[in-house]
Amino acid sequence: MTAARPRWQWRLEALDGSDVERPGSPVFLARFEAEQWLGEHWRALAGQGVRRAVLQNDGTELTPGVELPAG
Repeated sequence: MTAARPRWQWRLEALDGSDVERPGSPVFLARFEAEQWLGEHWRALAGQGVRRAVLQNDGTELTPGVELPAG
């Protein structure tokens, strides 16, 4: 039996705190990969209305979230 690997994903929020469905975050197998993705894409996400990104590990939110500056 193999152990399930943890899954990491960003929950993206708009300025009013509502979830942003598109663009969405891919699912990653390592926290480093998730953080690297946000570091590479935060400008584009901010330009599409994302104001906050909260990292989730298997659905559990890790705080604090990352605030993205408005374009």
